[in-house]
Amino acid sequence: MTSAILVLIGMLASAVPIAVILGLFSIVGLWMMDIPPIAALQSSLESLDSFSLMAVPFYVLAGNIMRAGGISDRLVSLANALVGWFRGGLGAAVVLTCMFFATISGSSSATTAAVGGITIPAMVKKRYPKNFSAATVAAAGELGAIIPPSLPMIVYALVMGVSAADLFIAGIIPGILIGASLMLVVIVTSRLKGFDEVPLQSGSEWVANLMSAGKRAAPAMVIPVIILGGIYSGSFTPTEAAVVASIAGFVISTLVFRQMSFASAVDTFKRSALTSAGLLLIVASASAFGFFLTINMIPQTIGGWITAISDDPITFLLIVNCVLFATGMFMETLAAIIVLGPILAPVAQSFGIDPVHFGLIMIANLATGMVTPPVGVNLFVACEVAGLRIDQIIRPLLLFLGTLIFDVLLITYLPLLH
Repeated sequence: MTSAILVLIGMLASAVPIAVILGLFSIVGLWMMDIPPIAALQSSLESLDSFSLMAVPFYVLAGNIMRAGGISDRLVSLANALVGWFRGGLGAAVVLTCMFFATISGSSSATTAAVGGITIPAMVKKRYPKNFSAATVAAAGELGAIIPPSLPMIVYALVMGVSAADLFIAGIIPGILIGASLMLVVIVTSRLKGFDEVPLQSGSEWVANLMSAGKRAAPAMVIPVIILGGIYSGSFTPTEAAVVASIAGFVISTLVFRQMSFASAVDTFKRSALTSAGLLLIVASASAFGFFLTINMIPQTIGGWITAISDDPITFLLIVNCVLFATGMFMETLAAIIVLGPILAPVAQSFGIDPVHFGLIMIANLATGMVTPPVGVNLFVACEVAGLRIDQIIRPLLLFLGTLIFDVLLITYLPLLH
């Protein structure tokens, strides 16, 4: 087993795709145990045969439609009209836009891509350094995984058998907390460094700009109201909400805003299909890997190690935070949830920790991992949009990363926040 773990670490360090690593490791591991490798395939297919998992491609499609159909542009304008009148306001508007977009997309990478393409150039024009602008978008993009509806929440609910709606409700306050803390960092930094010079604006001008931006963005703001209202009222499930979001976004983009042509629609569906296929392949491979871990009693062994270290819930949660943060640096969020959820959640329950609360801890940690090298998806997206290398964004990112870690600790040790 030790040699197998070393091989696994070696493949991760060699940047082999995570789906290939997990699938190949599971097949070879089962073969070495004289178990037919077909068992890995059966486990993968069973994991994909799920109604809840259908939400993944539809939320991916919804996010891409919002980006291509002009919806993200209008959300940026609305956020800027709300808070863009003071120094640091544009940076705060970026975070607020990510919060708006998160209520539609369900994905942190989609949120980063949609908002970053518009806001990074705008921030540079207002004297924000390009690397600071990219770091702001990358950090705020993680809100796509925290604020409902959220793909990681849906996958966690599927794996652990908890209510996705309960997770959605529990994610609202932590999402607001993270968003507010990131806004505060941007505003304070802008004032200290002299970013974002803004002209004086009277109260009547602010109201007029807000009314104008609100009118342009009103059709887009209807979408999260329909999605979240439908889920919390019991009118439809989170999976059905993903379909509603895709249809509503497509109708608004084509018939109301008229910014999505036939060619762009085809390209949007194509990109969504490719992204969804990659995500579902990761889910399938992670399921096979989880099967391999289960028959080797790995969850029970790890649980025994942790309880041997300490029987204190506070210490257990600190260990879990460290493990999840380190995992998020190297593994994609959905795969990490599928692999580590069945290992850590039962141990958490033995300490009396609520499964929904533990789900938020896990998702918040892994979402933070999306803005850390070497496998931080949000970093790669933000750097691609800004035309920067990863090393150029690290210095301003450290401030946001420290804030996110502090938020994770608050979410961990203050259950009243969910």
